Amino acid sequence: MIRIQCKNERFTYDMYHIVKSFYPDEEVSQSVEPGQELLIYMEMDGGSCFFVREEETRLITDKREQKRYINRKLYRFLSEKTGQKHAWGNMTGVRPTKMIMEKLEEGLSEEETVRFMADTYLVSEKKARLGIEIARREQAQLSRLDCQKGYSLYIGIPFCPTTCSYCSFTSYPAAKWESRMDEYVDALLKELDYVARVSRDRRLNTIYMGGGTPTTLSAERMERVLDFVERHFSLEYLQEFTIEAGRPDSITKEKLRVIRSHPVSRISINPQTMQQRTLDVIGRRHTVEDIVRIYHLARDLGFTNINMDLIAGLPGEHPADMADTLAKIRELAPDSLTVHALAMKHGSRLTREKKASGEKTDYGRMARELEEMTDMAYESAVSQGLLPYYLYRQKNIAGNFENVGYAKVDKAGIYNILIMEERQSIVAVGAGASTKVVLPYEIPAPGSRNGRMTNLIRIENVKDVGEYISRVSEMIERKGEWLWR
Repeated sequence: MIRIQCKNERFTYDMYHIVKSFYPDEEVSQSVEPGQELLIYMEMDGGSCFFVREEETRLITDKREQKRYINRKLYRFLSEKTGQKHAWGNMTGVRPTKMIMEKLEEGLSEEETVRFMADTYLVSEKKARLGIEIARREQAQLSRLDCQKGYSLYIGIPFCPTTCSYCSFTSYPAAKWESRMDEYVDALLKELDYVARVSRDRRLNTIYMGGGTPTTLSAERMERVLDFVERHFSLEYLQEFTIEAGRPDSITKEKLRVIRSHPVSRISINPQTMQQRTLDVIGRRHTVEDIVRIYHLARDLGFTNINMDLIAGLPGEHPADMADTLAKIRELAPDSLTVHALAMKHGSRLTREKKASGEKTDYGRMARELEEMTDMAYESAVSQGLLPYYLYRQKNIAGNFENVGYAKVDKAGIYNILIMEERQSIVAVGAGASTKVVLPYEIPAPGSRNGRMTNLIRIENVKDVGEYISRVSEMIERKGEWLWR
């Protein structure tokens, strides 16, 4: 048990996540004690403690810099105690390239940006330079978009053939919901109709159909959705239309033909690994041969922009397995490759089973192997002409690593960049979908207790499919409060 007491609530989030990055298996309790003498006090089993006296930060008048000082001190304490160093230092945010891009746009040179990341967050030079490389490519893509009058559309299909053991996304077994899928599509089209009507004066730049696994829809239902989008939305300014085809066990020739008959420019076929024993362990009901067969089928049908996803650090896998997977992916030659570092998500079956077993993971070894795997992926991708173009991080990744998208120069996923950089409004429809409206002005952040300002409004749809079907009119009303006001 690790116990943390903070004098002010604004320190609790970063304290918790920095501690968990070093001790993912430990239970962490937090409390806010306004009357305590110390600004921060942390006690660990075994008698170790960490504290920050209020006078240490008295001369730091900027609240953000005060937090940064505390975060650096905590990181150094935990790094010395565990012998671990994280490549992204004490960063807790999921969008490091967003900060890097801001610094470059402020006029800092690349060398000054590297020093800022090192001095402020203890980020390694290697990761800072990777962030700069990606930020430059993101800037080039964003310059092609209309971030004021333009918008992007996300269409959520929350069904999957099965739930993979590492996954915590909201998804529902396709077989169980088969009898109500037509109702779901009806509700989805009702929400899409509203978005189309109120967005007629806007420029639709990208569409992304994700989930779940969109190809759990039958060919007929997929046709209904795609035909509706094509008839009701102006595609004059559309630069990208992606469908997350995802799992090979949900893809058929008929479904691919339906997708191909519409202006879909990019699809994903996601193996996660090319090791059969791992696919079996994580609950993927398909074979390595299925992945190869479906990939070639998509190529034969004329798809010219195919992404594939991999996860480094899946249960039982080591660098040799990643090397074999990368060699097999290289033979397929996808147009883009997204490499994720495994995150032990709280809601996943993998995390629940691990906790129930009482098994302790050697996170130091796991972090070293993850670094080797991600380095191998970088080298393999770049050698194939796939350059890193977007990056994000997740909580609960051993070693505090990152997920990186690699693509051929003209095949980068524009929507992926937008979801990370938050420069353009993304209107999301479907169960569990989250709309982000980028305002041209700042307002007090909803729920903020410290006067924080924001120009980003999130509008959440209910996650439960049955609730979404029955309450879709309410989801539309929620959007109406902010959309294009």
